[in-house]
Amino acid sequence: MVNPPTNSSAQTVNAGDDELYPPHHSGHSGDKPGLMVLSSLFPSQRRPTAGLFIQERMFRVAAELPLFVVSPVPWFPLQSAIQYFVPHYRPEPAPYEVQTAPDGSLIHVYFPRFIALPGVGRCFDGLMMALAVYRFSKRQPELQFDIIDSHFSYPEGVAAGLLSRIFHKPNTITMRGTEVPHSRGFFTSRWMRWAWQQAEQIFAVSDSLKQVAQAQDITESKIVVVGNGVDSHTFFPINKDQARAALGLKESDQVLITVGGLVPRKGFHQVIKALPLLPDEVKYLIVGGASAEGDYQAQLEQLVSELELSDRVLFLGPKPKAALHKILSAADVFVLASANEGWANVILEAMACRLPVVASDVGGNREVVANQQLGLIYPYGDSDALLHSIEQALNFQWDRDGIQAYAQQNSWDLRVEQLVRHFIALDRAKAESFRPSREVS
Repeated sequence: MVNPPTNSSAQTVNAGDDELYPPHHSGHSGDKPGLMVLSSLFPSQRRPTAGLFIQERMFRVAAELPLFVVSPVPWFPLQSAIQYFVPHYRPEPAPYEVQTAPDGSLIHVYFPRFIALPGVGRCFDGLMMALAVYRFSKRQPELQFDIIDSHFSYPEGVAAGLLSRIFHKPNTITMRGTEVPHSRGFFTSRWMRWAWQQAEQIFAVSDSLKQVAQAQDITESKIVVVGNGVDSHTFFPINKDQARAALGLKESDQVLITVGGLVPRKGFHQVIKALPLLPDEVKYLIVGGASAEGDYQAQLEQLVSELELSDRVLFLGPKPKAALHKILSAADVFVLASANEGWANVILEAMACRLPVVASDVGGNREVVANQQLGLIYPYGDSDALLHSIEQALNFQWDRDGIQAYAQQNSWDLRVEQLVRHFIALDRAKAESFRPSREVS
């Protein structure tokens, strides 16, 4: 159904301020509803790895339904003063980019600012985001849509709930990994529950996230689990010896790998601490860089130095998706020691490159690593269990063909078909109550 994907690229259209956008029209096409995708986490030329999982999912939907993306950027008046001391704090993209979807079509992505005060002020993010998107839409009346498709319950889901009332359009929320920590916050948990109540449809990327919403008395029939998929045209194995030679690794090395943003919750430090208890030939590849959550690389490098592991840990930096399969092919085991996840797409990507997985028992990890033929699940934070699982995974004779086949069975085609079916059904079900007007007013 979806054409074989290529790597997404972005072409920035320069503008003098955040109020200038080239004209663009997107809306209802026959019996296909148009979507406004709302997410503050989305790739840009300033942050090319931010929200790739959202881009990958929705750009495939774009092959079936017309859509455009609004990615509000947090901002406040004294932000430049903080950026003087912390250069990577809230990097601001251009107001508008044209990005290429997997099928070659061009997707319009807008980056309007919204006021986001630090600290306790963040509890107003949903309100401020809704105001910014409303203001943006008033200035772009040619932008038409039928459904507001928000990603993350807070603050995007809150903003979508408010905008749904203003525009008289149905809205959806996709629940992802941040729902778990936000569900523990005093303000965020209450805002999230309100957002779920306002949404016409909730997509959870894992059953564990569905249960988070159900625990807040959200009707089960409103929530549907639609996990992420894997792109087997991008993620496939190459010759291991060649992959290792390119990285300066030996054939006799036993190689662990983790791919992700360099932030504490991803658990890189836990794997590093386990290395001294493993044989010297065990090496650890770290692929990733700074993310919207911060940059933990300096602390990780210091830990490596303190443990005298400089010859065993390789920081490879962030890599484009097109290059990841070559690096994954050099490894023996993929490790994800994270504190929380929604549906970790990187697990399927590693499996598509024939890697068994060791993952913490959080979020949807147990759902992805569905049986012991695919990998091992251990209790998060249990360093002994992590060490034992790594040792077991390195020494077990895995059916790597079977692991790759499992990943290929979880393709994006099925996920996109599910999403499109729900969007169309939602549009038809709400046709009477949300029509006749389909234009932003």
